[in-house]
Amino acid sequence: MAETVYTKNAPDAIGPYSQAKIVGGLVFTSGQIAINPATGNVEAATIEEQTHQVCKNLKAVLEAAGSSLDKAVKTVCFLKNMSDFAAFNGIYGEYFTSKPARSCVAAAALPKDVLVEVELIAEL
Repeated sequence: MAETVYTKNAPDAIGPYSQAKIVGGLVFTSGQIAINPATGNVEAATIEEQTHQVCKNLKAVLEAAGSSLDKAVKTVCFLKNMSDFAAFNGIYGEYFTSKPARSCVAAAALPKDVLVEVELIAEL
């Protein structure tokens, strides 16, 4: 049976979904965007600032699940503008030093008009 993960250190879901689920020794996170969990708002303006906030949110969800960014095995990244790829990659690389498998695609639009969204699968 799947276990639902929740932490107040990451943004509440903005729809009918969970921050993450644990199934079979793996953590499946929902996509995280650059919402500051303390305010519930998108406060970061640049791709770099938003990527930092997204990674902090993912870290908080994984910690609540008993995992960590180092245990990530797969990420899926969505960028509003592929022209932000290099800047995104620079910040992403600071957090994902274990280099999980990854897909990165452009999305025509993202929730709350953010520049980046990332979801992941990690081991416990």
